[in-house]
Amino acid sequence: MGNSDYPVTTAIRFLHEKNVEFRPHVYFYEEHGGTGHSASALGVSEREVVKTIVMATDAGKPLLVLMHGDREVSTKQLARILKVKRVEPCDESTATRHTGYIFGGTSPFGTRHPLPVYVERSIFDLQRLFINGGKRGFLVEINPADLRKALPVVEVNVATSLTS
Repeated sequence: MGNSDYPVTTAIRFLHEKNVEFRPHVYFYEEHGGTGHSASALGVSEREVVKTIVMATDAGKPLLVLMHGDREVSTKQLARILKVKRVEPCDESTATRHTGYIFGGTSPFGTRHPLPVYVERSIFDLQRLFINGGKRGFLVEINPADLRKALPVVEVNVATSLTS
């Protein structure tokens, strides 16, 4: 895929600055399609698609959680780890304000403000992962170890099964 075949977003510029190798994947974005749609579009497992969730503590401190597409974040467990009363996902406008990215196109790379990044520990067991490249319908494939190269991350065990 040539350089002109994918968008050069803030996230892509950030990955270039950090010398992180990636493979771009552009697909048709589907509103509310989530990681199930993107995994299907790319022909990969939903577990390999890592979502970037913008959350905030009860004191209003924003943070990012990177989670497998087929799992949810146990906010109770995360709150215990952070030693706060509550952690909740941010609404769309608040998430955009903290990251600079449009909801559905949120990347952990190149956020408007540096944010703490908590990564589900088992993500590092993957051979590869697919994570948002800073635009709806655009994922980048990277080696999980490169998350540590690109960002100061904290590994956590906060995954829970998806509820129906």
